Amino acid sequence: MDFAWLVAEDKIKTALKNGDFDNLPGKGKPQKIEDLSTIPEDLRIAYKVMKNSGYLPEEPELKSEIQSLEELLALCEDEADRKGLKKRLSEKQIRYNQLTNDRRTNYPSEYQHKVNKKFSES
Repeated sequence: MDFAWLVAEDKIKTALKNGDFDNLPGKGKPQKIEDLSTIPEDLRIAYKVMKNSGYLPEEPELKSEIQSLEELLALCEDEADRKGLKKRLSEKQIRYNQLTNDRRTNYPSEYQHKVNKKFSES
């Protein structure tokens, strides 16, 4: 073990003895497991960091909502409900396309093909 590891372990043990971890939010509750399947694997850590810091772009949330609406639409049998779901789905898709198109135009042209390739893989 290196020196940094030993220092970190010592600080953790000291904090445990002092009770610094006793009143953390969520203590004793099960952790929520997040579905990150709509996020490319190499971007998941960045997504978690952004989410934990309070900043999240709209795209991942919209993509998840679009996926949910598509699943609901596939199972829906009532025509009135289908019409409402189609409208909501269309609104979400338009918003998602607006956001992704706005971001695509901000990349320098030499990086555009790399960005498109990366997102088409997921």
